[in-house]
Amino acid sequence: MHKPAWHKFKIKNRQGLSLAALLCHGKDESSFKSRSVEKPVIIVCHGFTGSKEGSGRAVAMAEKLALSGFSTLLFDFAGCGQSEGQWENITLSGQISDLEAVVSWCRREGFDKIVLNGRSFGGTTTLCYAHGDKKVDAVCTWAAVARPGSLFEKRAACTEPLQGNPDELVTLEGEEGAFSLKRRFFFDLGTYDPAESAAALTSRSLLIIHGSNDQSVPVEDAELLYKRAGEPKKLVIIDGADHRFSRHVEQVWKIFSDWLNNL
Repeated sequence: MHKPAWHKFKIKNRQGLSLAALLCHGKDESSFKSRSVEKPVIIVCHGFTGSKEGSGRAVAMAEKLALSGFSTLLFDFAGCGQSEGQWENITLSGQISDLEAVVSWCRREGFDKIVLNGRSFGGTTTLCYAHGDKKVDAVCTWAAVARPGSLFEKRAACTEPLQGNPDELVTLEGEEGAFSLKRRFFFDLGTYDPAESAAALTSRSLLIIHGSNDQSVPVEDAELLYKRAGEPKKLVIIDGADHRFSRHVEQVWKIFSDWLNNL
């Protein structure tokens, strides 16, 4: 069995920042220029404070999918991982713009079919992006945030995250520890409704995966997205799974792979 081929490169976003990217092919090609691509490329959006490799899990998933003929693109949002930019400047709008740059790159390379896969805040990003890009074929979210405004406001150390200078830093507290973002991050969240975006995916397949024991993003967020989404849609609640699907990774991969093969 041959080892899937990986290609490392950079994609420029709208601000001219370089986004670090990895593309995994199912065939050992000397060039990653796509030729007669039949199966969709899967673009993976990492979670809040995460990176494209997903501690190695995203890489392992991509190699498994390559054995079924799928290509997978992993990338770091601006300010994250190995991409250019400053962490404190991230916003949902910025991540949507980064994803637009990545999708555009894929289409220029000949990938006509696009499937988006996003974890946590990356799942929120995929929904909001696909709302505006009707050519995206399907979306799968893992532990996506459906109510980002309220969730992040609760994690803010200050009591009034929506009041003050947009460039002022606000400290957030969570499982990953304490970190700071500019206040404009909160202002920006108020302009998006991920549940409304899910509703706009009518006629495009949506798979929502969430853990019943998610302590970071309530399982009610998954139920809200599913309730609002149009058909075709599927909701899978994994009993006992936490936010990272720590003991359920293989189960999530199997659910995702089966869904991909039935698109």
